[in-house]
Amino acid sequence: MTSKRPSAPLLDSAKPQSQRPSGSPCAACTVRDQSLCAPLSDEELGIVEGFRSGTRRIAAGHDLLVQGEPATELYNLISGWVFNYQLLEDGRRQIDKIGLPGDFLGFQADLERPMGYSVHALTECEVCVFPRRNLLELFREKPALALRLTWMIARDESLARERLTSVGRRSALERIGYFLLDLYYRVRLREGVPVGADIPLPLTQEHIGDALGLTSVHVNRTLRELREMGLLRVAGRRLHVMDPDGLADIAGVDEDTFAEYATFPGTAC
Repeated sequence: MTSKRPSAPLLDSAKPQSQRPSGSPCAACTVRDQSLCAPLSDEELGIVEGFRSGTRRIAAGHDLLVQGEPATELYNLISGWVFNYQLLEDGRRQIDKIGLPGDFLGFQADLERPMGYSVHALTECEVCVFPRRNLLELFREKPALALRLTWMIARDESLARERLTSVGRRSALERIGYFLLDLYYRVRLREGVPVGADIPLPLTQEHIGDALGLTSVHVNRTLRELREMGLLRVAGRRLHVMDPDGLADIAGVDEDTFAEYATFPGTAC
């Protein structure tokens, strides 16, 4: 099934980084410590620059990659939020991952086949562009990148198991509690948000429902219940977790569940 959503356009001001007079080198990348390139020295990053084709800004509401269509590029997300999703024949949507800055987008088992899923820009995004044809040569040149990507995939697989458990076995209260706590820790760890501060949440109740197999009405009712319990508040596209420990108890997890977001051998991720 091929997604019918619009593919990603360049914003009016967007040009490949090589054409921008004020473009920053890879060494100054704002998500370097969280991204595929985290293990590399400044000198090694200079080599990586030769394998990429610049940066690109993507308008909110468009797809970077489209299910069922060929793809020639992979992306490192520099800024903004995205989500991966699949469409069924009848148009029903399953969101399976929320992508945040530092995530690597578009990788799949067979890079020669059409995309098995779509990647949608939830907000305006900036991405670093890698032609697919360069990936294997880049890994041969810098094996540390292959190790890093292997770890990122293993981390995502481990956390995907928790999400699958949520959809398959947890109650609506537990599902939403886990989903929002997961985002809370991911954003906090990546952006250095202090305990007690709120985080951006550009997701609608429909998005949350499509990620968790719930209707928007059920999501609304459950968010209200969590608010009345004094655990969290969602308002103005912001999430405030008032009681992380209490929310973890509801979700049936502890902080160790999210430790993999901050762990990579030899780096500060």
